[in-house]
Amino acid sequence: MRKLLYLLLLTASTTYAQYKPATFTDADRLKKIEATYPVIDQLYKDYADKNHWPGLAYGIVVDGKLVHSGGIGYINIDKKIKADASSDFRIASMTKSLTAMAILKLRDAGKLKLDDLAYLYIPEMKGTKYLTKDATAITIRQLLTHTAGFPEDNPWGDRRLADTDEELLAIYRKGVAFSTNPGTSYEYSNLGFATLGYIIKKVSGKTYQQFITDNILKPLGMTHTYWEYTAVPASKLAHGYRWLDDKWIEQPLLHDGSYGAMGGLITTIEDFSKYMAVHLNAWPARDDVESGPVKRSSVREMQYPWDVNYLTANAKTPTGRPCPNVTAYAYGLRWMKDCDNRIYVGHTGGLPGFGSQWNVMPDYGVGVVVFANLTYARAAVINNAVLDTMLVLSNIRPRTLPASDILNQRKADLLKVITDWNTAKASGIFADNFFMDYFPEKLKIAADEAFSKAGKIISIGDVAAENQLRGYFIIKGEKANIKVSFTLTPENPPLIQEYHLDPLTP
Repeated sequence: MRKLLYLLLLTASTTYAQYKPATFTDADRLKKIEATYPVIDQLYKDYADKNHWPGLAYGIVVDGKLVHSGGIGYINIDKKIKADASSDFRIASMTKSLTAMAILKLRDAGKLKLDDLAYLYIPEMKGTKYLTKDATAITIRQLLTHTAGFPEDNPWGDRRLADTDEELLAIYRKGVAFSTNPGTSYEYSNLGFATLGYIIKKVSGKTYQQFITDNILKPLGMTHTYWEYTAVPASKLAHGYRWLDDKWIEQPLLHDGSYGAMGGLITTIEDFSKYMAVHLNAWPARDDVESGPVKRSSVREMQYPWDVNYLTANAKTPTGRPCPNVTAYAYGLRWMKDCDNRIYVGHTGGLPGFGSQWNVMPDYGVGVVVFANLTYARAAVINNAVLDTMLVLSNIRPRTLPASDILNQRKADLLKVITDWNTAKASGIFADNFFMDYFPEKLKIAADEAFSKAGKIISIGDVAAENQLRGYFIIKGEKANIKVSFTLTPENPPLIQEYHLDPLTP
């Protein structure tokens, strides 16, 4: 048995490739997704009908490309103008992530720091009175993560899109009312993002609208995206409605102003899919030449769950399966991880007359987006159902991380030791903690028992990498399998600090 294991080891390749980014291994991955389109189209139609949406447009993005889109109903009921992927909808708070991206663009250029105090850029904030004398002053990072201490301000903020800069600054001159001290808790704030818009103006010398247009929209070719609704071609502009007394009531559109940084952008599915592609393209980390409006590392930083909000222990999937999730706020983005360790990144949007949502799943390379012209349309509900349906029906898998050279090397080293633990201390592959935490005579007994249960060794699996310095592999036996897990140290070269050998139930 041990001799066969040793022979298998000798015949294994000893040439290890350089680090490679995680990759998709599904055959015909896009075809599997394409097969779900008829079901997804029906999901959107049924949901829109049930919830009295006047019109909607939606899209599916895979590997950075808009691969499917659709429209249902009307963007203008009176003129019977149909909705489609080229229709311009106000996307409300989905705007926030573009504002956050602009802040990081300025940070990357050395124009500001995220932990700078906000009053360095807005002097009117310097005299702010907090709840207690020991409170810290508001930082840019706290504005990005809704932790500045402002009260939740929906729907108050939703009515302020057209406010002037002077009206924004007047709030600080008069004094802000705080719900908590800065940096102590999360509370959603449109005022906070309007403030970020003004900081962009002060730092860049341009209005935030012009800075975002010049540095994000134009480079991405988002040529049908606007801030002011009067600039949108009449045949493309989605009018907003409210469902009241069994009929649609048109809602007035607000002009562009200081609060547009929190929710004023007007765009199409075709254009916004290009922005979603930036967020998908940030993964995986790699050595490729940068091609986006900001660095890929900055986009990944935007998506990081900086402020964990809450656990939803009783959450369920759209099919009703219990699946707890944890949610967090990133930089102008919402982040969620479900019970299957699937990560979702995106944002909702809601204003009088409109509701929208987008989500990408970076590990799967897919995303969905929907715009509706109904007041506070619950777009997240249908998008969650669409993503879940896509994953279930297509059965696509997330990216797989190839094992690093050092994991493969340590696997080969460890296999030699497993066959004879008497050579372990002289092997030089273990960190200095190892033999204080593990004992060769005990390890030998455990290995003998495991191999006895396994019987004849049939094969040795590849390393399944959890990251660059942690992984496991399976030794397949005639009667049972053995899982060998190990973790390496941060030394150079990395050594084995932790090891587990677990017989697997047949």
